[in-house]
Amino acid sequence: MTVAPDIRGTQRREAASGAAHPVSPVNPVDEDRPVEFWPTAAIRAALETDDLSVWQRIVAAIKRDPFGRTARQVEEVLQTARPYGVSKALAEVLNRTREHLEANERAEVARQIHALLDKSGLGQQEFASRIGVPNNDFAAYLNGDTSPSAALMVRMRRLADRFAKMRSTRRDDRA
Repeated sequence: MTVAPDIRGTQRREAASGAAHPVSPVNPVDEDRPVEFWPTAAIRAALETDDLSVWQRIVAAIKRDPFGRTARQVEEVLQTARPYGVSKALAEVLNRTREHLEANERAEVARQIHALLDKSGLGQQEFASRIGVPNNDFAAYLNGDTSPSAALMVRMRRLADRFAKMRSTRRDDRA
C-alpha cells in the first residue's frame, strides 16, 4: 500500500498506539501552506467539513487562478463527490470565475485588434476583407464577443505592419 508522505507519520503513530480507526486525510485547517500546495486529499477533506474559512481559502485560490492546480483539484473532487451544499457552490464559483477570466481575455484581444486596425490605417471592412473574414466576424472580434485564432492574429499583425510601413514610406517620400 502506498501512503502519501503527509499522512505516513500519523499512520505509524496510530499503528504503534493500537488505534483501530482509519486515518483521515490531512486536515486542511491545520495546514500552514497556501491552498495551492495542498494535496487533493486535503481539498476533498476541506470540502467535507463545515468550515467556511477553509472554503473561503479555496475560493480565493480558484479566483487567483481559475484554471490552476487548485481549480483542477476541486473539479476532480466535485466529479466524484457526494452532492453536498458546498459542491454546488464551488462548481458555480469555478464556472463564474472562468467565464469572467475568459471575458477579460476576449476584451484584451479586442483591444489588441483595435490597435492593429488603427496601426494599419485601413477601414474596418477593408481590414476584414484583407484578412479573409466576413465583416460581421471581424466586428465580433472588435467587440470582444469572440476571439480569433492565433493564426488569424498573426495575419492581422502582419497586415497592420505592412500597411503601417507603406504609410510611413509615403510620408517619407513626400518630405
